[in-house]
Amino acid sequence: MFALSRLTRLFPAAALALAVFSAAPARAETIEVTDLAGRVVNVTRDPAKIVLSEGRQLYTLAMLDRDDPFKRVVGWGNDLIANDPGAWQKYLAKFPKAKDVADMGNPYAADVSMEKIASLGTEVYILDLSNYFKAQETGLLGKLEKAGIATIFVDFRQDPTQNVLPSVQLLGRVLGREKEAAAFADYYLRQTRRIYARVGSIPDKKKPMVFVERAAGLLPCCATFGPFNFGRFIEEAGGRNWGSQYFSAFQAEAAPEKVLSDNPDAYFLTGANWYGSNPGSSAVSLGYDATPEKVQKEMSALMQRPGFQQIKAVQAKKVMAFYHQFYDAPYYFVAELAMAKELYPDLFKDVEPEAVFKEFHEKFLPISYSGVFWAKLQ
Repeated sequence: MFALSRLTRLFPAAALALAVFSAAPARAETIEVTDLAGRVVNVTRDPAKIVLSEGRQLYTLAMLDRDDPFKRVVGWGNDLIANDPGAWQKYLAKFPKAKDVADMGNPYAADVSMEKIASLGTEVYILDLSNYFKAQETGLLGKLEKAGIATIFVDFRQDPTQNVLPSVQLLGRVLGREKEAAAFADYYLRQTRRIYARVGSIPDKKKPMVFVERAAGLLPCCATFGPFNFGRFIEEAGGRNWGSQYFSAFQAEAAPEKVLSDNPDAYFLTGANWYGSNPGSSAVSLGYDATPEKVQKEMSALMQRPGFQQIKAVQAKKVMAFYHQFYDAPYYFVAELAMAKELYPDLFKDVEPEAVFKEFHEKFLPISYSGVFWAKLQ
């Protein structure tokens, strides 16, 4: 493991988690932690009953409670079921009791049922940092506090490149899974370091311009990312994110004419199997249940939209699609590896991103690897 000084230089937000990562009292029932919103919170250590505000927080919980990710989850949002049915079916097949987890609906709705939350015996409610102000404005935080339920904020979406590590460390501390969190941190840093070591010295003027279309085929063209999330993934993989030069927001809408006229060197899309929740979707249905043939067909159809065949990214065969859920998962770095290999094949000829993701499943997750998580248009 790297020295903490090195860790905080590489990942400034990791300093937030240093207090969280201190040794736990042997028989402590309540501990004090600092969450990703900077709040000092008293929580029950190793709680028996928790609620996930978003079902996709399971991606992280599955690493920490690998033996049974559902053993302490009494309620969650239904976004995993709606947006990642392949993952849901894999977890459900291995852990059938997952179907009994209560659907909590929208925690920020005016009619949120505090009685239901309390009746489940909830000890800790895990919230997403991107909804911090919403949680304040709707009174959710006050209601939960009044009910005696602790809340902690984590971040795997808003600024994952800075906040995944402290979020995992925070959850490891709260759940009594410090060893698992430390193992993840070691693996995460080893993988991300080898990307930065190879692309970090490349001058900006020599980096390829990359446009990433967010949820292509689900959202109108051309939704994209500013200097956050997938936009930041591109930058850390050695590319220049098109959206970063025009937008400072997390996400934005770009005019197709502007994207085409700027003629990016590479064109990336994000996609997932949204067909169940959005029957009209024409997205690239990447995920655990994807097949190479279907993915290629969906990518090809999207790149047949008017004007796209003329851009140099298509002509140079620099078009890739990525599993959209990387944007909300602790293992987003696998997408960065795949991006870096596409942008700099000679620098990364010894790296096999799929082998890394398979190894990650074997080391950290309770479900087996299957499906397609990124693809290059053939």
